[in-house]
Order: sequence, then C-alpha cells, then structure tokens
Amino acid sequence: MNQLFQFLLRQRNFLLFFVLELISLWSVFKYNDYQRTLYFNTTNQWVASLLAQKQEVQNYYQLRDINRELAAENAKLRQDVFQLKAKQAPDLKLPYFISEAVLNRYQPVACKVIDLSTQQSQNYLTIDKGTKDGLHPGMAVISSTGVVGKILSCTENLSLVISILHINNTVSAKLKSSGELGYVKWAGWQPEVAEMMDVSKYKKVVKGDTVVTSDYNAVFPPNVPIGIVAKLGLKKDGNFHDIKIMLLTHFSTLQYVYVIKNRLAWQQAKLEQSKPKPE
Repeated sequence: MNQLFQFLLRQRNFLLFFVLELISLWSVFKYNDYQRTLYFNTTNQWVASLLAQKQEVQNYYQLRDINRELAAENAKLRQDVFQLKAKQAPDLKLPYFISEAVLNRYQPVACKVIDLSTQQSQNYLTIDKGTKDGLHPGMAVISSTGVVGKILSCTENLSLVISILHINNTVSAKLKSSGELGYVKWAGWQPEVAEMMDVSKYKKVVKGDTVVTSDYNAVFPPNVPIGIVAKLGLKKDGNFHDIKIMLLTHFSTLQYVYVIKNRLAWQQAKLEQSKPKPE
C-alpha cells in the first residue's frame, strides 16, 4: 500500500493534469452546442457502424443453419415429387393401382458435402452422414439439379460417394422425349460433359433433349435429370449415336446433396438373387 501511495505522490503532477484535461473536455462538450452535436453525431456513427458489422457477422454464421434447414425442407419436397411421379398412372387400358409401399419407396436425406474432387479421372465426395443416419453403400446420391453418384463406403458419421465424374462409374439412362435407353459414362476430361452410350443410330435424338435416369435402374429413382444433349454425331463403328451431354449437376459449387433411401431395395435384391441360374 505504501508503494502505491508513493507512486501516486510521484505522479501527482501528471495525474492532476490528466484530471484537469478530462474536466476541460467535459466542459467543452457540455456547454457548447456545436461540440456537443459533433460528439453525439460522431459517436452515433461509430456505434451504428459497430452494430452493422456485428449484424453482418451474426447473419454470416446463421447462413449455415439456414442452408441446413433449406436442404432438409427440400428433401421433404423431393419426397413429395417422388410420390407424385409414382402416382402418375401409365397409359393403360386397364386401371392401375399403386401400393402404399411403392408410393413411399424413396426417402431423401439431406447431407452436406465436406470434401470433393473434380480434376481426377476417379473423383469422389465425402458427406457428413453415415450408418448412424441409416445410410449404407449402394445408395443413390443426387443434387437439387441432377445425379451426383452413389455411396461407396460408410463410417458411423461419414460416407464416401463415388461421383458420376468417375471413369468406371455408369448410370442407366434414357432420353426423356422418346424413352430410348442407354447409359451415361464420363470420359474423364471435362467435369461438365459426359456421354450417353448405346443409343442406336436409327433412333431419333435431338439437341436439347433431357437425359434422365431410366425406369430399370437398381440405384437411382426413375426420371432424375442427368444432363442435356449438347452435341450429336456417329461412333466410329457407325452403329450408334455419339451423344455428348452437359451435366446438370454443377460439382464446382456443390454444397448439399440428397441420399436416396430405397425402402424396397432389399426386397428387390432378394428377389433378383433368387432367379434360377441358366443351365
């Protein structure tokens, strides 16, 4: 305590000067309208600026929660779309009824992409859900605009997805206008361009037609968009169209995807395994 008093005593002149300065400044702003107005306007601008920056920071961190909520809501809407498409009866003379199980066959699960590649010949994605969320290898993965890939492996909380941008990955597909079947395969070059294979040259194909997943697809639901026909030609053998399509999924900006749970997948697999083997 004595040291504190000694310090104050040594600095008494400076402390007195500092106190008198504070009193002078207070008097200037207290008894002069111009200075008082200038002070309040300046401090209000500072406070407003600080509050605006604080609000921007809060909004930035809230965007992640908002995007997560929107992705979950879009997953519910996509499930409704699957149900509506399933209800669309084919053009048959006899009445067609769909069971409740088939109607609710597909259930989308929103997931966030935490890692992906697009510049390799074999590209993959990592998403933030795994077996704990009911995911398992073989499930289809789509985006809000088109096909993404399928799950290759899972841990409890994460899953590895083999991208459609993989030279060994193919997707059963059809032309939306004609229903002509084929399959889509990535050539390993441009991440925006793929090829539709095995479409006979005698079948009509037009630029601008949409390529979607086929009805005979063991992984993807039918009619999920894949790409748009951008270029036409003939293969070297002269028997098939050379079809280049622009993929509808933009992998460079991909943030959220939807894993499609197929509630009837195990029944289909069990039935197909029970097929008699050819003698």
